[in-house]
Amino acid sequence: MTTPQQLEADFGWALLAVLRSYREHSEQLLAELPGGPRGYHVLAIAALGEPPSQLAMARKLGVDRTVMTYLLDDLESAGLIERRPDPADRRARRITITEAGSATLCAMQRSLRAAEDALLEPLEPAERDVLRRLLYRLASGADPTHEHTTCTEAEKLTGPDAC
Repeated sequence: MTTPQQLEADFGWALLAVLRSYREHSEQLLAELPGGPRGYHVLAIAALGEPPSQLAMARKLGVDRTVMTYLLDDLESAGLIERRPDPADRRARRITITEAGSATLCAMQRSLRAAEDALLEPLEPAERDVLRRLLYRLASGADPTHEHTTCTEAEKLTGPDAC
């Protein structure tokens, strides 16, 4: 029988093992996207609504401003985002997602969900839902600025399983 002390000692190992597996799967799925996982997170943040500034996005992702510039250059060259002048501050740029970027994000979300389901296969469907909700609560408490990202309304109209 596992004691509470053993569970506590193994908590870090369990998180690391799940994270390592998720990272391996997600990096493979996102390899074609400019910037890989970082590029995905840029698209996810840009899809939230009010376009964030380039600097705010860099801070949210914990990415150096210089690295963010190159990442945004690559995503913009691929037609996935646009940088527009901020009407309140012409020196700042707002990051907006393009239609192609929204479609790419939706496809990536579907692929990542399939990878998550494979990773969570040892759990019953109800347990998966509970785990997702609990992890989201934990993560939201650790990063209160996080907003959940979903497909755009137009993509939702293509069907319930589209994204």
